[in-house]
Amino acid sequence: MGASLPNPCLCLVTDRRVCPPDELSGRVSAAIAGGVDLVQLRDKEESGGALLELATALAGVTHGSAILLVNERADVAIAGGADGVQLGEAAMPTNFVRPILPQGSMIGRSVHSVDSATRAQDSGADFLLVGTMFATRSHPGEEPSGPGLLDRIRSAGVQSPLLAIGGITADNVAQVIQAGADGAAVITAILASDDPERAASRIKSAMHDAVGGIGENRRPGSRYTTSRR
Repeated sequence: MGASLPNPCLCLVTDRRVCPPDELSGRVSAAIAGGVDLVQLRDKEESGGALLELATALAGVTHGSAILLVNERADVAIAGGADGVQLGEAAMPTNFVRPILPQGSMIGRSVHSVDSATRAQDSGADFLLVGTMFATRSHPGEEPSGPGLLDRIRSAGVQSPLLAIGGITADNVAQVIQAGADGAAVITAILASDDPERAASRIKSAMHDAVGGIGENRRPGSRYTTSRR
């Protein structure tokens, strides 16, 4: 297993449709100042070389202040100095990818059902990215699963850290925390904001309030460490 995440964890997922690559480092830096703990570099359009440049730049921004994962590309993650990878639901098995990465690297897994969450946990993923919670511009026309999916995954005995994704804002993040999430992943609500630092801070504050309302030790044996950023 790789490193652990802070609790609650605020993840920022990049999207070139929301923020062009030449503005990304500045917006990510501001978001980290506002409380982002984890950055996922996701760009399916960039060539390997351009993606490596982005990863290297973000590694400089996140070093010592946030975890950096690269979506799918273990080779880019290694060469760019990232902390690990985020694997899609249909990507290579986690136990195939783990030996490729440096020791201590983090592997997240995207899941959309109870069965895939159970398989991802059994294969050794460090955390699960669960979606889609709410309607979102990045997946127009997709019917969201809703926070109830988190509750069903927890009820099935999955103990891995869960980060919820999909249409999450400061106004609804409490719903996913109350349903069993240990954090949230955000795109538009932070990257599209005129003030990414303030946007991240509002979401992080709402997450802390939600965690405080239900008790931070609700999951005995959690590998999380409490973060008050």
